[in-house]
Amino acid sequence: MKKDLLGIADLSCDEIYRILDTAEAMREIGGRPIKKVPTLRGKTVVNLFYEPSTRTRTSFEIAEKRLSADTLNIAVASSSVQKGETLADTAMNLEAMAPDMIVLRHASSGACHLLSRICRSRIINAGDGMHEHPTQALLDAFTIRQHKKRVDGLKIAIVGDLMHSRVLRSNALLLTKLGADVWVCGPPTLVPPGIERVGVHVTTAVDEAVAEADVIMMLRIQQERMQGAFFPSLREYFSVFGMTAERVARAKSDVIIMHPGPIGHPRAGGQRRRRADGRSLPARRRRRRGESCRSGCLKARGSLTPRTDATAPSTC
Repeated sequence: MKKDLLGIADLSCDEIYRILDTAEAMREIGGRPIKKVPTLRGKTVVNLFYEPSTRTRTSFEIAEKRLSADTLNIAVASSSVQKGETLADTAMNLEAMAPDMIVLRHASSGACHLLSRICRSRIINAGDGMHEHPTQALLDAFTIRQHKKRVDGLKIAIVGDLMHSRVLRSNALLLTKLGADVWVCGPPTLVPPGIERVGVHVTTAVDEAVAEADVIMMLRIQQERMQGAFFPSLREYFSVFGMTAERVARAKSDVIIMHPGPIGHPRAGGQRRRRADGRSLPARRRRRRGESCRSGCLKARGSLTPRTDATAPSTC
């Protein structure tokens, strides 16, 4: 097992299932009156978030506290970044404090790989630009396995803004690695070139994507990352790619629908509220599993050989 969790490609199937199994155990611990285990006692974890985040950041913080780690949260808006300090500068300053792990979210793709080359600390990718978001993909797989008892052999349709979604890239790699039949669907202007090389089926027809699907995963429209007009309007996008009752009816009767919420909002996929009950798994339900899954990721990295000066990269 590599010291860092930078992307799904670095994980073997055995490692993925080990993290999911650990997440299941941590979910049980989350239901106890005293929600703590000594797994990371004496270890320091730094949460370094350069982008706004609520669910990912808080789930990591809760996971760290439940594992008894000492945590340090860096508020980038009030740090020396505002004076011109670079990511590498910040990493070197943190290294002097000898943290065991750094959880990084950054707007630039590849930022986590940069830190992994200049830091002895274990780096966990909490989302880097449009590249990957591996812990979210692990959480999605954990949620699917909770409801379907397996991932292998399921038809999973991912619909929405494929171009700007780091969640799409991580899920495509992870779900195909676990044996799922993954279909991705979106407007032609929002389909990343070459995405089919990771083993997914690509279509611009929603009806084809969701036909007989076991899981439908909606991706939000990431307008903050868009530079240009990729479709005429949100209203037109919803009429063509929104998850209506008629489209859901094409999927299997026990389909589950995963989306970021809020239900009915066009940027979140626009699923009608009247179809949400019983089938839909909005973010507020998956949030309960978020700390369990991220606990599994932290525990896996925390169980590796402790950092020593002998393992330090030459640039440190």
